[in-house]
Amino acid sequence: MENIAKKPRVQLDRDAWIAGATEVLAEEGIAGLRVEVLAKRLKVTKGSFYWHFSDRRDLLMGVLHHWKEGRIRDIRKQTRTQPGRELEQIYHVIDVYGASRSRRGMMIELAVRDWARRDAQAAAIVAEVDDVRLRCGRELFLACGVPMEEASSRCMLLYAYVFGVSLMIYDRFDSDIARLKRDIADLIARSGTARMAAPG
Repeated sequence: MENIAKKPRVQLDRDAWIAGATEVLAEEGIAGLRVEVLAKRLKVTKGSFYWHFSDRRDLLMGVLHHWKEGRIRDIRKQTRTQPGRELEQIYHVIDVYGASRSRRGMMIELAVRDWARRDAQAAAIVAEVDDVRLRCGRELFLACGVPMEEASSRCMLLYAYVFGVSLMIYDRFDSDIARLKRDIADLIARSGTARMAAPG
């Protein structure tokens, strides 16, 4: 009888488990993130999970810290700009975070926030990300000459808009959604204090 070659066993590193867990979190929420289900989805044995994690909680903390590092890195990237181009960058932030192309990222964000409502460690990490998000955004408004209190308010309004619009289905509300979004961006970005010309 001929020997039948066995298929090599799939080997996943810690990052691959975390990436898979993040996808499940986005689709099913924290309740759906179970080791058995994840192993089946990744086509590996449950036993291989314990090469990288002590238990489910260890995996969950890995997911949280991976999300935190990614969000903070992206926030700093999106809010970094050259002197004199801060207003243009505010419009860019509104566009990037309010666009449908960010749907997957928003699904992950909302899943993490829902998780944070029930878990103190998740809540602490979300608070840390939000603090960085708001401070970086506020710096853009301050650089446009907006006073501190107004800069704080406008930055909060910016993120209230981009998070809020991600939860809404508004296609039938207005015949020109693109114009509607431009008008909202103008209301957020252009204050009476900083009368810079909007980017063309």
